[in-house]
Amino acid sequence: MKKYDAVIIGAGQAGVPLAKKLALAGKKTALIEKRWVGGTCINDGCTPTKSMIASARIAYLASHADELGIHIPKVEINLKQIVSRKNKIVQSFRNGSEQGIEKTKNLTLIYGEAQFISENELEILTISGKKMKIAADQIFINTGAEPVIPEIEGLDKINFLTSTTILDLRKIPEHLLIIGGGYIALEMAQMFKRFGAKVTILERQHRLMSHEDDDVCAEISTILAEEKIKIYTSAEVLKVKNKGKSVTVNVLINKKITRIICSDILIATGRKPQTEKLNLTLAGVKLSDEGFIEVDAHLKTNKPHIYALGDVKGGPAFTHIAYNDYIIVAQNLLENKNLDIKNRPLPYTMFTDPQLGRIGITENEAKEKGLNYKVAKIYNTQVARSIETGDTRGFMKAIVDVDSGQILGAAIISTEGGEIMSVLQMAMLGKITYQQLSNQIFAHPLYAESLNNLFMSLDK
Repeated sequence: MKKYDAVIIGAGQAGVPLAKKLALAGKKTALIEKRWVGGTCINDGCTPTKSMIASARIAYLASHADELGIHIPKVEINLKQIVSRKNKIVQSFRNGSEQGIEKTKNLTLIYGEAQFISENELEILTISGKKMKIAADQIFINTGAEPVIPEIEGLDKINFLTSTTILDLRKIPEHLLIIGGGYIALEMAQMFKRFGAKVTILERQHRLMSHEDDDVCAEISTILAEEKIKIYTSAEVLKVKNKGKSVTVNVLINKKITRIICSDILIATGRKPQTEKLNLTLAGVKLSDEGFIEVDAHLKTNKPHIYALGDVKGGPAFTHIAYNDYIIVAQNLLENKNLDIKNRPLPYTMFTDPQLGRIGITENEAKEKGLNYKVAKIYNTQVARSIETGDTRGFMKAIVDVDSGQILGAAIISTEGGEIMSVLQMAMLGKITYQQLSNQIFAHPLYAESLNNLFMSLDK
């Protein structure tokens, strides 16, 4: 049995940099990956979806070019070319990550699937079909999450799509039915509508994006509806059945059964942790009822030599959170710091067009906490840059503390909404008040300049 100082299971956005960092610090390290280096982000998530969304946005801009005096006779979508471009970008990122691992001294990359046989030992079924056993003083789990497949009658008898498989379609669906109304669902809905598909969204809750404020949800819903995406809320899928080349779906909508016929179904009902095959009971590692690995504020499990990073531990499922998990673990172990995950900022962006950039608390959360707050809000019809570029959809909104003037949270629905949100995140980190931003000099005419007007609105 080969012995290592450290073993990382999963070559995701926390696992890869952590493995390299530990190896460069002189620790004999092994990195185990069952599929491809890069995790969800590079292979199934951020990189491929944003590459394809870029194509969808060009199609949208081209079809609306008349409004800006540019006349494009016909917009043609070549999905095979779009997917091919996406694949080249993914392969480039994946190869770059793999090469970086292979060049790192003290680091061994093992392709295979690992499971615990004790709290310090692992058995690996390699991709060649051979079994090997290794042991380590410290083990770090970065196995991520995978799509949840709901129990719907007949679903197991049809060829449904997931957020992974839909990225490799070579033909645009005639009618794409999306079950789920979260961020992945909305990005996919808008993208495929712009590619030419008819799109319908079925959301079980009474509205989309249940974690966001009502006005944010309403604005995004309006934007999607303007692109002729059909949205049903309070919708429960009862049964699906193949009917020739189509699929018939029985849905309970507002207590009334409706039948929808579509060509393809995308399941976008959330994600679950990839812990089932790890055999964590033999390691004595505790799991939540949902199967996530339980960790403390330093990302340690109940076994102090075993850590969990990224989506597998639950909480916000974002690449940048996984990377920050790596920062915390690496600096605590190698630099004797005492970093933790408490109270860290949780920025995120939904890459619909316009984007939704979010940081801090929502208005609903401020209300629930009984804070003394006020809301700054302007619509993009008041933003010079939005008017000049011909896209005034969306708004900018910030929650501020009345007493201190500190910014508590923001929701930016705008072209480059994530970039504007990041300006506010920096202000929050630097304890810059909304009054200071209100009087700050920003270059004209930028989207960020509208922060002057956003916070001036509080003084009216």
